[in-house]
Amino acid sequence: MLRKFSGGCHCRAVQFEFYSKTQVDLIKCNCTICSHTNYLHLIIPHKNFYLKKGKDLINTYEFNKNLAKHFFCKVCGIKSFYQPRSHQESFSINFNSILKPPKINKIIEFDGKNFEKNIKKIKS
Repeated sequence: MLRKFSGGCHCRAVQFEFYSKTQVDLIKCNCTICSHTNYLHLIIPHKNFYLKKGKDLINTYEFNKNLAKHFFCKVCGIKSFYQPRSHQESFSINFNSILKPPKINKIIEFDGKNFEKNIKKIKS
């Protein structure tokens, strides 16, 4: 059964809702972006994610293969969710950006510094 959760950026200019299980697995990546921001990935299918506020306040950053779309609030600079390269049918929500988040079942360590070699370990 899925439950509704909400979250957003630091200044609350960007806000979203999503549906998820109440106990979740997270991905902790050691790549150059995730490790700098302590980003904890909660993967949510596009169909279960709803941007409620701030579409016009989002800047997008892309690099390398331009498959990942990193969305930053223009006001506070926080990336509370993004389109990951690893899961093109889903968004990755930063668990730290969720108000009253689901319980953590486990945290999966992912070697994102060696993305191509390790991607099969987190794709399901």
